[in-house]
Amino acid sequence: MGIGNVSVVCSEHERLTLLNFKLSVHDPYGVLSSWVGNECCLWEGIQCDAVTGNVQRLHLIATNAYNYLAGNTVSSSLAELRHLKYLDLSGNSFHGCQIPEFIGSLKHLSYLNLSYAGFQGMIPPHIGNLSNLRVLDLSNNELKAYDMAWAFGLTSLELLYLNSVNLSGTQNWNMALHMTPSLKEFSLSGCSLSNVNLGPFLNSSRILPNIQHLNLGYNSFKGPLPGLFQNMSSLTFLDLSGFNLSLAWNFPNLLSMIPSLSEIHLSGCGLDKTCLSSSPLLNFSTLSNIQHLDLGNNPLGGIFPSFLTNMSSLRVLELSNTMLNSSLPILPKLLVLHLSSNKFKQIEHVGIWRQCHLKQLSVTDNEFDMEMTDPPKNASECSQYALEFLELSWSLKGRIPETLGRLTNLRDLDLSDNGVTGTIPESLGRLSFLEVLDLSQNQLTGLIPESLGKLAALTDMDLGSNLLNGTIPVSIGQLAKLRSLYISRNYLEGAIIEAHFANLSMLEHLDTSSNSKLTFNVSRGWIPPFQLISLYLGSCNIANGFPQWLRNQRKLHMLDLSNSTISGPLPTWLQEMPIIPWLDLSHNRLSGPLTNLPNGGNDNVFIFWSYPVLFLEYNLFKGSIPRSLCRRIYLQELDLSRNMLSGKIPNCVGNLQSLTTMRLSSNWLSGVIPRSLPLIPSLFWLSLNNNDFIGELPQELGNLQGLKVLDLGDNKFSGNIPKWIGKNLTSLLVLRLRKNNFTGRIPPSLCKTSTLQILDLAYNNLMGTIPRCVGKLNGMIESHSRIVYPFDIDNDKNVIQFMKDFDIEYTTTWRIVFNIDLSSNKLMGEVPVEITTLSMLLGLNLSNNHLSGGIPESIGNMTQLFSLDLSKNKLSGRIPSSMASLNFLSHFEFVTQQLVGTNSNGKSTANTY
Repeated sequence: MGIGNVSVVCSEHERLTLLNFKLSVHDPYGVLSSWVGNECCLWEGIQCDAVTGNVQRLHLIATNAYNYLAGNTVSSSLAELRHLKYLDLSGNSFHGCQIPEFIGSLKHLSYLNLSYAGFQGMIPPHIGNLSNLRVLDLSNNELKAYDMAWAFGLTSLELLYLNSVNLSGTQNWNMALHMTPSLKEFSLSGCSLSNVNLGPFLNSSRILPNIQHLNLGYNSFKGPLPGLFQNMSSLTFLDLSGFNLSLAWNFPNLLSMIPSLSEIHLSGCGLDKTCLSSSPLLNFSTLSNIQHLDLGNNPLGGIFPSFLTNMSSLRVLELSNTMLNSSLPILPKLLVLHLSSNKFKQIEHVGIWRQCHLKQLSVTDNEFDMEMTDPPKNASECSQYALEFLELSWSLKGRIPETLGRLTNLRDLDLSDNGVTGTIPESLGRLSFLEVLDLSQNQLTGLIPESLGKLAALTDMDLGSNLLNGTIPVSIGQLAKLRSLYISRNYLEGAIIEAHFANLSMLEHLDTSSNSKLTFNVSRGWIPPFQLISLYLGSCNIANGFPQWLRNQRKLHMLDLSNSTISGPLPTWLQEMPIIPWLDLSHNRLSGPLTNLPNGGNDNVFIFWSYPVLFLEYNLFKGSIPRSLCRRIYLQELDLSRNMLSGKIPNCVGNLQSLTTMRLSSNWLSGVIPRSLPLIPSLFWLSLNNNDFIGELPQELGNLQGLKVLDLGDNKFSGNIPKWIGKNLTSLLVLRLRKNNFTGRIPPSLCKTSTLQILDLAYNNLMGTIPRCVGKLNGMIESHSRIVYPFDIDNDKNVIQFMKDFDIEYTTTWRIVFNIDLSSNKLMGEVPVEITTLSMLLGLNLSNNHLSGGIPESIGNMTQLFSLDLSKNKLSGRIPSSMASLNFLSHFEFVTQQLVGTNSNGKSTANTY
């Protein structure tokens, strides 16, 4: 239902205006699905004037990651809503576009919220035309302002939120305090402000009677606090987080001059015991009105600060990361307590069984020495507990006590990421108000209790990453309010049937993955009662082939059917489904062409809260790579490896401008590398190995300066190894050109790739000598090998290396492999002594060349060597005695060499090895 008035008629002009706006945005979750028909006053998010029918409110806030709008711009059609008083586009994604100037023409606006919406650039001064504006929120975008004069025209403004707007170059921001006389709330958290920005108002005596809420947290202020605080006679909220108050000599005095304060945030202000104990802050009369106090991220240390027990009005207390380690007193009027990241050793110290009136308790990351137990019989227990929110992640060990079932008011219970063992207590089924249950990342065993099916209020349940076994109780299917169910990475077995979903009409997220004995077994004609956003069935068993019921799921954004025993061609109806941005069908026996991949809906598809991927590796797909894949312009990872694809790479791959990883290895692809591929600026992993590509490497590949892995091995590339590889691709970690038809010399420019850890040029027709500058490959030297990997290099990606006569495919461990393979070429000259400085090398293969001379005496410095092959060369001379120090060497070949060793009597012997 919309929020409009059913008795008024929508203006036709404004109805068309709204439809134009609808066409201008991408709506993956159907936020605007009600925008059909003639009665626009009934549409979701629209409110009209009860008399005229003019649109007055446009309320399109994205409250979470599953109901957002997206676009490259805000349609100027909204300027036609000339009677608009309320506009909220917060939480949506407008792709870094600027705030449109036409906003300033909406003269009747009294409320404007564009926060968290992806806007960039300068705040347009046209906003200053909105003289009726009472609320303005531009927070948490990527905006900046060099001048705040635009705010002076907002004479009716009462609330101004500019958090994270860069105001470092602004000299007159505080003029807004005086030029907007109605201003009550002013929030400037994280605006890069410093003392320079305070200007003449540092010690202003001008009274500011209306300011009630002031947030200056997380800026760069230093020294004494500005005198303007003492002029704010109505101030009730003050945030100075991040201000080093240990250096502010006037801090205690100023606080005593603001008796109206009820909420104060002093997180990360350098306050310690000494600072507090010598401060009038401890004066009970000064703090008698404080209801919310944040002292988190200060080195308070040890004992609970005694002055806090005298603050009779205190309701919310935040003491996270303050180094507390002693027992807390009972605070009978406290409602919210945050104690995360402290040094508590016993859970009894936080008073979980003694704080009867507490509604929220967060004690994450404390690592209690003792396990959580039932309350001692001599403890002062409560007849009833008010606790509604309990968060104990990263802290507990032992079993979950049955007495948690006594916390009958709990709405949210988080015991995730602990070392909790034993079974899930049946008593949790008595928590009739529970909405969120998170027991993930533990070592819980046994069955999922049937009693969990009684939690009628439950919306989110996460039991993932435990040791649970047995079948899933059918009673779960009665949780009518359930939105997310995560039971992945357990040892569950049996069948998931239709009864498990009988009443789950609100389900949006389902994850049963990594339960290898679990079978998803529903009839082919089943129509589920829900519309899923994410579905993970990877490493489960799917009965009856490719799930037919998916054809009715129109909101899917994440689908994982990997390693799920499905086979055969993709169904034709799949092509008509909207593009699924995160799709993993890998490690199955799917066959046929790729043309039936989901391809419907808007081509500008992306994921607001994740990143789009397409994983189809390890299947039996045939045919060419369809051009329709190029519609996925926001795709970040593409893996089509280990299939039977043929033909050329389509030239349109250059449209995939967000792509970071392209893996097309181990197919039957042919032709040349398309000129458009090097136009993908974000690419850092390119694997085209094990195909039939031909031709010389296009010089444009040198434009991919962020490339980390380049694997072109096992193809038919020809020509010289380009010099631009070393000159331009200086961030390479892996360069693999093995088994091609490259000729000429190894270019010395390769030595400029100082981060290189795998260099494989084997099985080509390279000539000349090994460049002496090889010793400059600092990525293979112990003192330089601390490589910082990009956060988004996937641990699951593989690199194939030849060692000990085998192709070894390194998966999660490839980052610690250091290898050089120049074997089976026509290289001449001596083994350069500089190569022995590469102390991190695990493998060195120079076999089957025409190398001559001796083995460098310093080869003993390569203490990490696991495999060394110098066979089938023309080496001569003495085997260096330093080789005795190569303790890890397990594969060592010197076949067909004229080398001199030492016999047991210490006399020289000449042999052919």
